[in-house]
Amino acid sequence: MTPLLILAQTPAAPGMLDSVKAIGQQFGFAWPLFLSNCVSFAIVCFLLQKFAYKPVVDMLEQRRDKIAEAMKNAERIKSELADAEKKKSDILSQANLEAQRMIEEARTSATIVADRKTQQATAEAEQIITKAQEAAKLEHGRMLAELKREVGHLVIATTTRVTGKVLTPDDQRRINEETASQIAA
Repeated sequence: MTPLLILAQTPAAPGMLDSVKAIGQQFGFAWPLFLSNCVSFAIVCFLLQKFAYKPVVDMLEQRRDKIAEAMKNAERIKSELADAEKKKSDILSQANLEAQRMIEEARTSATIVADRKTQQATAEAEQIITKAQEAAKLEHGRMLAELKREVGHLVIATTTRVTGKVLTPDDQRRINEETASQIAA
């Protein structure tokens, strides 16, 4: 039960009601004004609910959905970034391995080329030495032949002076052969 009903049911209620009415009139309380204010308040609440509160709530709900979607996208982007970082590190490690392999191949190729060049240079040096030896042998043979001829001429000239006679071509040939055989031995 409400306090007003309790007051109305009590025997002293008629006197009290008068005092409540007196207080209400003293403060300027009027039922028609109170009811019109209640109706106006209900209309304002309805209008605020329909045109202000509901759009604001809808906008907040949309914003909440956008924020949730943005958070979901941020998580997706974060995972994609982690995947991209992993792929990048994998690609870099593969590139490093490939670079190491290429460096090793270059070193091997350089060693092979250096060995070939060394062998080629050695072969060329041996050819030069062989040619020089052959040239030296030819020069030695030529000088030896020239020496034999010179010695033969000297022997003939000496023999001619010592003997005082002119040597015939057969004598000169025989002396040259003997001298050449003695020099060769």
